[in-house]
Amino acid sequence: MKAAFIGLGVMGFPMAGHLARAGHEMTVFNRSPGKAKAWVEAHGGRAATSVAEAAVGAEFVFLCVGNDDDVRAVAGEASPAMAAGGILVDHTTTSAVLAREMAERAAASGRAFIDAPVSGGQAGAQAGQLTVMCGAEPQAFARAEPVITAFAKAVRRLGGPGSGQLAKMVNQICIAGVVQGLAEGLHFARRAGLDPAEVYAAISKGAAQSWQMDNRWATMAEGKFDFGFAVDWMRKDLGLVLDEAQRNDASLDMTRLVDGFYAEVQAMGGRRWDTSSLVARLEKP
Repeated sequence: MKAAFIGLGVMGFPMAGHLARAGHEMTVFNRSPGKAKAWVEAHGGRAATSVAEAAVGAEFVFLCVGNDDDVRAVAGEASPAMAAGGILVDHTTTSAVLAREMAERAAASGRAFIDAPVSGGQAGAQAGQLTVMCGAEPQAFARAEPVITAFAKAVRRLGGPGSGQLAKMVNQICIAGVVQGLAEGLHFARRAGLDPAEVYAAISKGAAQSWQMDNRWATMAEGKFDFGFAVDWMRKDLGLVLDEAQRNDASLDMTRLVDGFYAEVQAMGGRRWDTSSLVARLEKP
């Protein structure tokens, strides 16, 4: 396929690389031109000087940018330049309202839009093992799924436009609760005079086991918080969750509480720490 990738951050850079390795004809664009140049040096393809230039004639345009406003701006530039019948695939975590708006605009121009937020973090992007949650019309998803599998271990359509973003919200709700539980468990273990490594060995094969425990317990115990998804990004995502909960009348007491805990971590200077840094607020002097 002739494809473009817009946004070469810690996720987009390796995702676009997997598409190139899969044989797609890639053009990339990033607001910082140096990243686009570095990507071309690593993977071939072409760096464009604008979103519109990157999207010219593309059958697929992939986005991995910052927020709703960024997606709206980039899609507005990319869509008119794409091939007729082309598909915009947005991997940004945004509101479901934005996803539905973008789908309507794309359809009006004879194109399609898929909201396709991802889970798996930077390591998953680099390994090509992301989970992708999609909101799309069935025909568009059927065309996009085999292309997305270049960087994903699981790709699932949850329903029409916006459904992928709603599923990502569920994902973030669950992560927030699990990480807070781990933080409190580790804090309690220390206060009780237990060896955290021994506790992990004892409980990690039972009902308490989780991906977060297996991958973050030891680094949380060591006070290391530089493993991917930042607190600032999590608060952005939880803000989207809480806004949506107001619309659908969901009761999210735990999520609201943990969002407040992350605000405390930000105030401690942990804006760029990863999400496991919840333990830091429990163990500050």
